[in-house]
Amino acid sequence: MVRLTREELEAFLVQCWLIWNQRNSVLHGGTLQDPTQLVQRAADVLEEYIEAQGQLVIPSHVEQAQRWEPPTGYFYKINVDAAVFAEMNASGFGVVVRNERAEVLASLVAKGPPVQNSEEAELLACRKALEFAVDAGFMDVVLEGDSLNVMQAISTGRANRSRLGHIYEDIQCLAAGFRSYSVSFVKRSANGVAHALARFAKYVDDELVWLEEAPPPALEALSHDSYHVLINE
Repeated sequence: MVRLTREELEAFLVQCWLIWNQRNSVLHGGTLQDPTQLVQRAADVLEEYIEAQGQLVIPSHVEQAQRWEPPTGYFYKINVDAAVFAEMNASGFGVVVRNERAEVLASLVAKGPPVQNSEEAELLACRKALEFAVDAGFMDVVLEGDSLNVMQAISTGRANRSRLGHIYEDIQCLAAGFRSYSVSFVKRSANGVAHALARFAKYVDDELVWLEEAPPPALEALSHDSYHVLINE
């Protein structure tokens, strides 16, 4: 019996996941990608995953990194992040919705359009997150992201007359549909799950949705958050 090395097993599992993901994409109207590129795509996904895990290492400096905190009471916390893929002329969005017990209720990875800067990407991600929350039926939410300027601008609710003003307006219209709604800024260290999902959008044709299950691209970040919630109870 042949035994695979850890590296070979990881590559095999990623290839299986990509085949399953491609099947689902085609069933929902997506395009069939060249199967001869499967091995290279799997290697790229695995490399991206390993790189993302390295970014989750707790720094050794004295300053305590900010940690994700669950919402209070009946609220649901929506963490959101964006990524810019300049080499692909595209962007990516990551969204995760959790309750007061840190349980994942819904999550999303989506490929976005070309953007001019990170502000535009973050705004589009916030709009996507609120649309996702509305479709999923969440009525009492906290929208949380790690872009200080964007989260501050959204929280004011004032009209924005820049070229991105229509996106701000869309966000305000969506926000008005919730029963309870607030906006929160956190550092990147407290937004690891959404960040991992946004980075994974590079490998998605359109979007992936998970309901009441942990999204595979962000398992390490989820465990990280859950551990700190548990020890602080």
